[in-house]
Amino acid sequence: MSIDPQDFQRTLEALQAALGRVIVGQREVIQRLLIAFFAGGHVLLEGVPGLGKTLLAKSFAQTLGLSFKRIQCTPDLMPADILGTQLVVDRNGHKAFEFTKGPVFTQLLLADEINRATPKTQSALLEAMEEHQVTMAGTTFSLEEPFFVMATQNPIEMEGTFPLPEAQLDRFLFKIFVTYPSPEELGQVLRQTTVAHAAALEPVLLPEGARDWILAARRLVREVLVARPVEDYVVRMVTATRPADSSTRDEDSSAASRAGGAAAGKWLRYGASPRGAQAILLGAKVVALLRGRVNVSFEDIEDVLLPALSHRVVLSFEAEAERRTASEIVAELTEPVRRSR
Repeated sequence: MSIDPQDFQRTLEALQAALGRVIVGQREVIQRLLIAFFAGGHVLLEGVPGLGKTLLAKSFAQTLGLSFKRIQCTPDLMPADILGTQLVVDRNGHKAFEFTKGPVFTQLLLADEINRATPKTQSALLEAMEEHQVTMAGTTFSLEEPFFVMATQNPIEMEGTFPLPEAQLDRFLFKIFVTYPSPEELGQVLRQTTVAHAAALEPVLLPEGARDWILAARRLVREVLVARPVEDYVVRMVTATRPADSSTRDEDSSAASRAGGAAAGKWLRYGASPRGAQAILLGAKVVALLRGRVNVSFEDIEDVLLPALSHRVVLSFEAEAERRTASEIVAELTEPVRRSR
């Protein structure tokens, strides 16, 4: 199956409109969620309870015609509760181990309040998110495509939360912040949710054809063209987040590079990984198609910069002491790159 850019653009606009009728006032969140999904990555949503993150996940699966399962993360949740477990069964008088699949075997998995689970349980998702497979007792089980993890987390200052390990955070293509609705949007939420007949959600993709269309759309995203100057722009953006090391102190390094490394070193212990550069470029390719183009522009890169990088940097003690956010620091460090393009 193959699709053209116009079909892709029309379908994503229809998906945004369908979700917007149910999820009020989160247009940017919905768009970034769709960008990450069609780029082939996973998403981490952060926000206080009650902002509609779980409803968004359920509606997203229904609109795209995907199978859906939810894990409610708690401190006593075990890896087997996610992946599945080996059970002893009796087959005609012979006992044998049989693998019972866990909720990870679905197309859209919601890990609700993921940072309330212990780091051991959080790490159970690493192989599934990266390799789209689960290994249990030496046997590998493939997950159904398209496989997409949408995790939600409470702000880490809240009681009973465990910070996600850096390796786990790096598996998410985007980190998206869900903010409070405006007074006007809150009024619309009340009007839609406290009446006898709530707004109905209409699927845009039907389950029988959704898989093939989505996989074809993801292939189309990979075919979007990227000029060398745009590629170099991404490299410079990611490099700007790296604290000074032997490469930035080299005699051949420019004064601007050394100054940038020193600034990053003040606020960050570690900069963005190469996976961050991949996330920026893949996300920008989806943005380009949404805008009716088959080539990536500098503006497309800038639109996905913060959700792709803000969770991939580790703040320094000084940044934490001054209550700086990762998004603020990434925007500040990459500003000279944006001005120089």
